[in-house]
Amino acid sequence: MPDFLYRAKTASGDETDGTISAGSTREAMVLLRQRSLFPMEIRDHKANSSGLSFDLQLPRKVKTETIADTLTQLADLLGGGVSLLDSLKILSEESADLNMREILSDVHDQVADGTNLDEAMAAHPKVFSELVVSMVRAGLEGAFLEESLQHVSAFLQKQDQLRAKVVGAMTYPIVLMVVGFLVTIILVSYIVPMFEPFFERLERSGAGLPSVTVALLFISHGLLQYGLFLAAFVAGVVVAVNRFFETDRGRRIFDHLRLNLPIIGGVYHSTAVSRFCRVLGTLLRNGVPILKSLSISSESTGNVLLKDAVNQSAENISSGNSLASPLASSGLIPPQVMAMIKVAEESNTLESVLIKIADRMDEKTERKLESLVRLIEPLMLLAIGGVVLFIITGILLPVFDMNTALD
Repeated sequence: MPDFLYRAKTASGDETDGTISAGSTREAMVLLRQRSLFPMEIRDHKANSSGLSFDLQLPRKVKTETIADTLTQLADLLGGGVSLLDSLKILSEESADLNMREILSDVHDQVADGTNLDEAMAAHPKVFSELVVSMVRAGLEGAFLEESLQHVSAFLQKQDQLRAKVVGAMTYPIVLMVVGFLVTIILVSYIVPMFEPFFERLERSGAGLPSVTVALLFISHGLLQYGLFLAAFVAGVVVAVNRFFETDRGRRIFDHLRLNLPIIGGVYHSTAVSRFCRVLGTLLRNGVPILKSLSISSESTGNVLLKDAVNQSAENISSGNSLASPLASSGLIPPQVMAMIKVAEESNTLESVLIKIADRMDEKTERKLESLVRLIEPLMLLAIGGVVLFIITGILLPVFDMNTALD
């Protein structure tokens, strides 16, 4: 019986890996689920030892719009009285996206084998995020699956619309950046070397070169001689940093940095708090116990630091204390939001207030993003203009100095 290398998530959300003996990849998945492990990747041990590997997960991306539409259709089918297995089968056969069709077929097979829907979805983390899985799990436990699917679909659609708006607004600045980078490379690598014989004659004549021109020549020589090494070094640093940020310690450092970035950090912070408030409010409104709601909503924040603060709040509540105290002491929730949560907790209107907070924060975040995008365009033009001006000045200044000397 062949051995398979696997990478999976435990019930608590931690990642683990190891080896399992099974007759096929499918059987390996079943065995892992029996151990309460959610497989993320499975590959044949022999194939791996020969340098070849076959990932269980499809590497191709499924659009957020497709995921949201699929969840809405699943909710409609369930609401119409169609069983879960039949609904998944219909969607897997009718989906226009080939990747989603294969994924839904696998989810259907897992559910048919006795796996819960949330666990089957968790086996495809590149398609169904922690937020989707958490909301589905809450819907299953609270007997409001159709509503939870509708809520998470609306959330994904709203996120996709905001992302599309930002991408559309960023298209022109990105084009400017790419064009400016290419123009700079061409000027420094090809145009500047054409003037080197002239600069050398000036130096031999004793006229000397301006400091701007000396700096320009230094950059040009460095780029021509070490450009490939520099590109390889930058690529290596990016890969190393990315792998470090995938670790638990790296993720904490990365989340801390993101929260403290100027301007962008505020947008990211507001988004994380808004997601927490919306998910928690939705779960409480549907009758999910507060401790379970906090556990699920903590996974949806997308920030390890905020997740820890929420989990600490859950421990505080289990000890008979209030929700507001540990959240306020974490410093991660804005004071005005904390004031509203504290009042809502005392008046027993927490679920409705949390959703209102999320709506208001989303509106503010959207306005901040629009302002940020409008600010990026002139800054990009100024940066490109400054670089081009530096290059032109370095080339033409010796010419002006020579004309002045001749006069």
